[in-house]
This record gives sequence, C-alpha cells and structure tokens, in this order.
Amino acid sequence: MSTNNLFLDTPDLTNNDYCIFGLATCFLKNDGKFDEIKIIEPIPSSALEIILKGIPTSYEFICAMTIGEIIIDEKLTKTVHFPEEAKFCDLFIERTVASARTYKRNPNICSKISLGSTKKNLNFSLEKKRVLNTMVTVSAEDNVKQHSHTNDIF
Repeated sequence: MSTNNLFLDTPDLTNNDYCIFGLATCFLKNDGKFDEIKIIEPIPSSALEIILKGIPTSYEFICAMTIGEIIIDEKLTKTVHFPEEAKFCDLFIERTVASARTYKRNPNICSKISLGSTKKNLNFSLEKKRVLNTMVTVSAEDNVKQHSHTNDIF
C-alpha cells in the first residue's frame, strides 16, 4: 500500500495511518416511528477510550484499519467488515481525517486494538436511541437566568 498523502490539504496523514471505524445502530424518525439504520463512522481516540471502559454504546463492533483501506482515491470503499446495507456517516472523509489525527497524538491507544482486528464484545445498547434527523429548536426560555451582578465590573 502506498504511503502517499491522502489529500493535498492533509500533509500530516498518509494512507497507512491508523483509525478505528465502528458500525453504529442509529435511527431516523419518520411520522412518529423510528426506522433503524446502520452507520459506518470513524471513532476518535477519546471516544475509543470511553467505549473500551464499558459504557453503553450504539456500536455493534469496532475495527482498526488504515484510512487507505476505506478511502481509496478520495472515494469511500466499504470493506468486508461492514454489512452491505450499512451507510457511511455524513462528512465521513472529514471526520476520518480528524479521528486519524487523534491517534497520531495518542499512539498508545493504538495498542488497545491492533491493526486489522475487530472488537465485538462492547456494551452494545439501544436504550438511548441515536436519532439522526432530529432538529433542536432553541427558544428564549432555554436561556439560563443569571444573577443581576454576574457581569458587573468591580
């Protein structure tokens, strides 16, 4: 595999850089009901540390791969690890670049899952659904009320 830069604007990354990718079970809300969808997404090192500690997660499994295995010539390539019906997350390439950089900053975490391996014994839970198409509307009532002297200069 080549060690060329993945993109012209990311000279710090190559096709051989390490990243964790996960298969998440998410939901889309349609007419008050939830439709399940499988999403492939990169996982930054800070999230990996928490997942490995056993918190409930929407990831069915995670696998350690090089970014060049899944992004080939700036095109997304689904590997054999992931089911055919799985979709790539929004902004997959940008999120992969950001996630891969977290592993370069924290190389010790890479030893937790060796390159090419898959980890399936996660604390998988759908108790808290990850709904992808919800819109949060912020109103004036959402503002936190502050004490009248909070912003006074002494």
